[in-house]
Amino acid sequence: MESEFDLIAALRERLPSGGDGVLVGSGDDAAVTEGGDTPTATTVDAIVEGVHFTLPAFPPRAVGRKALAASLSDLAAMAAQPGEAYVVLGIPEGTPDDLLLELADGLAEVAEREGVSVVGGDVTRSPALVVAITCVGREPPNGRLVTRSGAQVGDAVVVTGELGGAAAALELLASRDGTEVAAPDVTREALLARQLDPRPRIAAGLALSVSGATAMIDVSDGVGADGRNLARASGARVEIEAQLLPVARGLRELSHSEERALATAISGGEDFELLATLPPERLEEARAAVGHYGLTQIGRVVAPVEGHDA
Repeated sequence: MESEFDLIAALRERLPSGGDGVLVGSGDDAAVTEGGDTPTATTVDAIVEGVHFTLPAFPPRAVGRKALAASLSDLAAMAAQPGEAYVVLGIPEGTPDDLLLELADGLAEVAEREGVSVVGGDVTRSPALVVAITCVGREPPNGRLVTRSGAQVGDAVVVTGELGGAAAALELLASRDGTEVAAPDVTREALLARQLDPRPRIAAGLALSVSGATAMIDVSDGVGADGRNLARASGARVEIEAQLLPVARGLRELSHSEERALATAISGGEDFELLATLPPERLEEARAAVGHYGLTQIGRVVAPVEGHDA
């Protein structure tokens, strides 16, 4: 198959789609089910040693932080209020207990910061260190859950924060001391934090929901790929202008060219920002609601896709 997304689509075709209580099934940032008085959003995410992090460049505490933050980012993209988390650890033979306890401290740090209760999970042997997390969230009292599939022709395409920082951080982690970046230490530390301490945009997702967001997705695979995913789910065509992308501070210095910096901002994954669409007349309201996270218009929804029946 050509891509991860093709594989996921093929797997979905072979699995049951769910019963009457399933409001949004596989294919969005989280599944949505009926749960008492409010709909419930549930997401599962995993990070694997050698794929999403490499020891010892990643301290174990940072592994724990990244694992929970990545899963919570999916809830942020649904504008869900986080509730509970369940953690599965796959542990290689001979892993020191101290490493695992430090990883747990990283999980606890993010859970406390974001108001999440870690209420269960499992531990098993694995050929590589794996942290898989299920997060459960709920529709907020004064808002609504937002899927990928509601973008309308004429909507503004917006993104929170800055892009490309997580990809730049990987370059820094792979180098010995980060001297390739001709920027102040505080800038290098900000870039590294995009990998070592990513922050899910939960408050920004809630603010965008209240401000009329019609569709939303988190930027985990790069704004280009995730923009295509949102467009496909909405049955629409989305135009993004590369020159409008909010490039992460320090990325231009690391890239040594504007062209490379923009390419990284487009394709670099794991920024965990939010890409959303909303009516243009509500753009300023949304900017004010999002506040210090920042909100940049990077394009627009220009046309429906013929034959789309979603």
